[in-house]
Amino acid sequence: MTFHHIGIPTTEKFEGEIDLPHLKMTVSDHENNPYGIQWQRYWEDAPYPDLVKTVTHVAFEVEDLDGELQGKNVLIPPNSPNNGLRVAFIEVNGAPVELMEYE
Repeated sequence: MTFHHIGIPTTEKFEGEIDLPHLKMTVSDHENNPYGIQWQRYWEDAPYPDLVKTVTHVAFEVEDLDGELQGKNVLIPPNSPNNGLRVAFIEVNGAPVELMEYE
């Protein structure tokens, strides 16, 4: 497991906004800083759990997404937001964690 980024939800506009209509959210570029900080604003009709939309999450790259999900509390099941990438969200100690598997 390798650290990828930290996602911080906000309701405010921020510098360098990138709209992602297919995900119903706006993000900043996590690669524009050495710490992987990404601001995220979820659109009004974004279909995600409140925990994901309101609590900061940490994201990790994993080798086997399906294996990592075994026995975990899955908030968002595996899906593919971009070609070559599968992601899922789990809940750990009351916080959301994003797991990412690149093909």
